[in-house]
Amino acid sequence: MKKFLAIALALVMAVGLVACTKPGEQGNTPAPQGGTYDITVWVADKAVELTKTQIDKFNETNTDGIKFNATIQPVSEADAGTNMITDVEAGGDIYCFAQDQFARLVQASALSKLGVQAAQTVRDANDASVVAAATVGDELWAYPLTSDNGYFMYYDKSVIPETDIDSLEALIKDCEDNQKYFSFELQTSAWYLASFFFATGCKSEWTTDKDGAYTDVTDTFDSPEGLIAVKGMKKLLDSECHVSSSKGSDFDSGSAIVVTGTWDYETVKGILGDNMGVADLPSFEVDGQSYHLGSYNGCKLLGVKPQTDAAKSAALHKLAQYLTAEACQMERFNELSWGPSNKNAQASEAVQANPGLAALLAQAPYSIPQGQIHGSWWDIAKVIGDDVKAATDEAGLQAALDNYKAKIDGLFNMSEEAKEAWSVIGSICGSNWDKDFPMTRVSEGVYESEAMELHADEELKVRQGASWDVNYGVNGLNGDNLKVEADGTYKVHLDIAAETITLVPAE
Repeated sequence: MKKFLAIALALVMAVGLVACTKPGEQGNTPAPQGGTYDITVWVADKAVELTKTQIDKFNETNTDGIKFNATIQPVSEADAGTNMITDVEAGGDIYCFAQDQFARLVQASALSKLGVQAAQTVRDANDASVVAAATVGDELWAYPLTSDNGYFMYYDKSVIPETDIDSLEALIKDCEDNQKYFSFELQTSAWYLASFFFATGCKSEWTTDKDGAYTDVTDTFDSPEGLIAVKGMKKLLDSECHVSSSKGSDFDSGSAIVVTGTWDYETVKGILGDNMGVADLPSFEVDGQSYHLGSYNGCKLLGVKPQTDAAKSAALHKLAQYLTAEACQMERFNELSWGPSNKNAQASEAVQANPGLAALLAQAPYSIPQGQIHGSWWDIAKVIGDDVKAATDEAGLQAALDNYKAKIDGLFNMSEEAKEAWSVIGSICGSNWDKDFPMTRVSEGVYESEAMELHADEELKVRQGASWDVNYGVNGLNGDNLKVEADGTYKVHLDIAAETITLVPAE
């Protein structure tokens, strides 16, 4: 570990960071970096103590005279992006976030771009797929923190023979013969069902402008290769053993296979013990040809908030490099089992020996980096699973793909009126977050839906332009889902100025 630390410190101290010329951008003029700075840092709850130790070590070892008085707050990577967008000024000076928040954070001017030298150091040291996830155009806007947000297969070795783990058809038969379930979230998650399309060479690649706004997409799901993909998918969807889930706890409920990620390792190990098997995803066959299931691979990133003080900005970037360099990534692996994005750390014996990360690395050749994806895509694509299951012939499978394509095309053919329109979406009125119910304007900044029959425990939100870029929940902008408390007929009421959505009993 001392050797790792020495290398990391050498890298950090060799790279000169540069001053902020305006919020969100670093210039090329070196800024004084000595001084004491009060900062707020957002990290996951379980990473708070380790981060405190790492910042203390930075204070002791940096040779620039930088000292940070850091207030470290537990904010999950899933919530950090939303919180920053809601109020950038009040957000963390340094914060960790899931990569699917990246485009929104760039658009909200909540990230400070890396300088030229810092960006090159990051590119050289880290997994290229994670670097791509932090890039807009040719510019890096965040620091790679992990490379472990992908999925693979856990299985019960007392049920599934090791000789069968490479064949989807054999695994389905094993589950059916033993009256066990095969948990693979194909009807409720676009993230997981995309694996079949990636297996046959399909892609869905989104283009953004320099501000992070989506301008185009190259999508080949609706193609001959896409038809092969849904034929393979239907084999599992039509089986009585299939469960659309990705919960490791499903092993407690009769599953013999669960497709999920490293976050479920301890749960699965606790249930299966020595019977836990871990492997990359299997292959499926269509018309005599085999296709290895693909996957998304994702990551966590570390962002620096734009600063008006150039020296503070430069100091924060130096700290961000330190916290994401090899030594600190290995410390997080050792204490938290987080998968590193640093290439040297990935190659270490300890990382290679971790069963979950080893399976993730085995799946890596078949995985697709999760770049920037339009927020509406997740709702559009996840419906494919239901449409494929409902199909009774090849024409029905093709119709599922055509339906998907029409919705994708519609994202770039929306009228200005449609982009500004508000709608309600949720697990309501027979839908599963896959249908928008229109709202009408009743006064300035106030909108209301038609009367709807809602039931207790159903959940909903209000969003603009059939996209998740701007949405309201029970606690305001980008807030949590509003849960229906009692059965009834309601109108959904949105007050933009007050940032509230409420249920109003229909007369």
